[in-house]
Amino acid sequence: MNQLGLEKSASGLSQATETTFLLEPPTSKILPTQSEEDFYDDEIRYTPGEESQVIRILDRRLLPCILLTTFVLNMDRTNNSNAISDNLPQDLGFTIDTVNTATAIYSVLFSVFCLSGAVVAKIAGPSRWIPILMFAWGLVTLAHALIKDRFGYITVRCWIAITEGGVIPATLVYLGGFYKGTELATRLAYFWGVQSVASAFSGLMASGLLQLRGLGGLEGWKWMFIVDGIITIAVAIFTWFYLPRDLIQTRAGFGGRKAWLTDRQVRIAVTRVIRDDISKRVYEKRVQWSDIKDTLTDVGIVGHLLITSIGLTPLTPLQTYLPSVIKSFNFNVFVANALTAPPYLLHGIIMVTFVHHSDKTRERGYHGAFGASWQLLGWVFLWVLPKGAGRGTKYLAATLLASWPYTHPLNVAWMSENTGSIGKRTVASGLVIGASNIYGVWGSQIYRVDDAPDFKRGNLINIMFAGTAVVLWIAQKYMYRYRNAVRARKLRGMTEAERREEDEKKEGKGNKSATFKFTT
Repeated sequence: MNQLGLEKSASGLSQATETTFLLEPPTSKILPTQSEEDFYDDEIRYTPGEESQVIRILDRRLLPCILLTTFVLNMDRTNNSNAISDNLPQDLGFTIDTVNTATAIYSVLFSVFCLSGAVVAKIAGPSRWIPILMFAWGLVTLAHALIKDRFGYITVRCWIAITEGGVIPATLVYLGGFYKGTELATRLAYFWGVQSVASAFSGLMASGLLQLRGLGGLEGWKWMFIVDGIITIAVAIFTWFYLPRDLIQTRAGFGGRKAWLTDRQVRIAVTRVIRDDISKRVYEKRVQWSDIKDTLTDVGIVGHLLITSIGLTPLTPLQTYLPSVIKSFNFNVFVANALTAPPYLLHGIIMVTFVHHSDKTRERGYHGAFGASWQLLGWVFLWVLPKGAGRGTKYLAATLLASWPYTHPLNVAWMSENTGSIGKRTVASGLVIGASNIYGVWGSQIYRVDDAPDFKRGNLINIMFAGTAVVLWIAQKYMYRYRNAVRARKLRGMTEAERREEDEKKEGKGNKSATFKFTT
């Protein structure tokens, strides 16, 4: 994989000379009992080229496996909407209102298990918890083939929520141990961008698998879930043997018998992450009750949660019914599912470009407002279309909307770099992923049977949510600017001794320290 969003210099470091260090070959000096703290070296000096080499290794060896896990995660989500377009409700004897009920329950359970998933990941270790969850939801995905009625459908969707809920926050916790804050947003853009690729792949896969209806006495959508479940279980087994525990333990199963990094590269990898965020010196620290209280009372984190739950609300009807909406433009079910691929692919490409630009410019708020505005205009376009509009025009409107630059990875990275402590970041990661699903409770009720097939009322509601999101992004930016200005005045009023004392307490105080500067 090519180097992603690498910095041209190692900021905050004592600059090394341009001399290139000779890198020793991997050795077996690293013991299983050693922690990353043992490899933190405050005196080490290294060139930007050496740091770039470490990042390239992580991008080539670690990131593809993480992207594979999120690929299979989103296959199920998209396949649910593909199944709905293949008459799943009619086959099981209910309407889309039951689908909406199942979506609401799914959202609640997913959100609850997001928080617990982040906490359990700190106990069990993300490299173990992620494949365990994957294997579990792979089994539940296979169970879709056993559904006979309304009760069975709701039950399976509940178990999907329980098993999938913890994997994204666990992944956020995991990636934070390998990358600096200035690199995380771009990696998260790829993380969610691959979900768009998965959605496109699922649409194409569905257009073929749905034609198996009747084979073995099963509906086409059941065959789709069977194939999906088998793929998920296979990837879970691979991931269990591949993912390393952390930066210092990279010898693992399919990952190779040799460590990914030399001893010197391990010291560089650990030190650069800790220099970027001093709280990561205790990255394996478990969550305390004080971390939960501190997180819930942080006005900045509350703002990020509002941006998430309000700004992403319109995605529930979009993700659940996009194939069905395209089908309503007078396309058959197979063509409709295939036609979801272009907007999903555009969505992924635009999002990665958009978030990478935010990383490059170190600006968050205006970028988020731009993404929210794109979504707003997309809903307006779809809403103003007359009933008699041609299906080409309707598909263009749906494509424009579905390809908007998804702002969630940007919001997660922005929140993460402004939390200031590991325990708080762990809790906040669970909360923000929970918030990115809890909106399904009310979002699932936006598209109703009595509003089909054009959903004029529903799209007007989506316009209001998207418009509010634009305001929230700008408000969040100026809130952080204000807090930075207040702290700057406080620092100017301190004596030299008071500043040194404040700086010494920075690690313990996190983002409450007067020396902590928020990214805006």
